[in-house]
Amino acid sequence: MSIKQCFTEETKARKKARGASPSPKSTIPLLILEKSAVPIPPLIFEEPHMVEEGPSKVTLENYSSSTMPQYFTSIVRLNVQAINISYRYSLIQLIQGNLFHGLANEDPYARLATYIEICNTVKIARVLEDAIRLNLFPFSLFDEAKKWMHSFKGNSLRTWDEVVEKFLKKYFPKSKTTEGKTGILSFHQFLE
Repeated sequence: MSIKQCFTEETKARKKARGASPSPKSTIPLLILEKSAVPIPPLIFEEPHMVEEGPSKVTLENYSSSTMPQYFTSIVRLNVQAINISYRYSLIQLIQGNLFHGLANEDPYARLATYIEICNTVKIARVLEDAIRLNLFPFSLFDEAKKWMHSFKGNSLRTWDEVVEKFLKKYFPKSKTTEGKTGILSFHQFLE
């Protein structure tokens, strides 16, 4: 039995059960699939945003399958010689007591200085200071700053210096430096 015949038969049966005469215009779609020897090709959609290069073919399977991200953080975990690294809960609380939100009135240099002071209190055998700083840095961010950090590709931030550079470029841009220099250069001392 074909799909069209299934539609027609099911519609007639429903109309008969309700006491109405079946009309060909009022069909209720009911899909009964039978195993067929002819394979059904997948539905293919064209992506409209790729017009210049030609449309790319995307199947329904691409939309329905979920992919696990390869990395859950943008900061890489450095290889260390230590067997086990664990941080005390009190250390994480201390770092989170001095969160950076990414607001305009916050001083990123002062926050980094405080963060480094806290990280310098931790010493683990055969673990570099940079590894400790990189591991704990996400705990020092909140709200917009946390969103900023997650905006990078997974494992794209590989060194502490790179993290600091990008952090300061974002939260203390050159415009702020120029503004400060202008303020200093335009300073006048009046004689009494």
